Amino acid sequence: MENPQEETRSGFLFKNILRGLVWFAIIITVFIFSEEYIQTTFQKDIEAIHSRPLPLYALFFLSEVVFGLVPPELFMMVWVLHKVSVAQYAINLTILTLLSYIAGVIGYWIGKNFSRTALYKKISERYLQQYDKQLKRYGGFLVFVGAVTPIPFSATCMLAGSVNLNFRFFLLICISRIARFAVYGWLVWKGSVWF
Repeated sequence: MENPQEETRSGFLFKNILRGLVWFAIIITVFIFSEEYIQTTFQKDIEAIHSRPLPLYALFFLSEVVFGLVPPELFMMVWVLHKVSVAQYAINLTILTLLSYIAGVIGYWIGKNFSRTALYKKISERYLQQYDKQLKRYGGFLVFVGAVTPIPFSATCMLAGSVNLNFRFFLLICISRIARFAVYGWLVWKGSVWF
């Protein structure tokens, strides 16, 4: 029989997966209803982005490092709007996935280094001390939840670094980010094909 703490963890995971699916459904619905308008109004912009994707990758990477301000699915849609082949889409999705993974690693090191500062010690004493044991105990679980749900991935990576979660263990957990990009990328592609 599952203990109450395990139920809380699994409940937290399922709640955030459900939230992610709802958020994803909203994004896809808006995309479907506005695709024709976007295609006609922003065709030149879409062409420019497609021909020079480095600024888009840079914006995505910056977003992923700074708490994931822009949902990755919006970046996936750029290539869907350009009507690229499955192979081109897969390449761009792979690049986005790698950039997200690297941003998570950077987040870990930011958290690790920030935790040594006087400012962090003040914040920790005032706000985080009561959660410190839980962060150390469930840090890996929080990273997993951040990797597969809409909870900001970089923020959970920073927390993991701040509590000195084992780095190899952290890297292993972050592989689940690949699954999220694969599933959401496939759904974005299929959503554009179905409609």
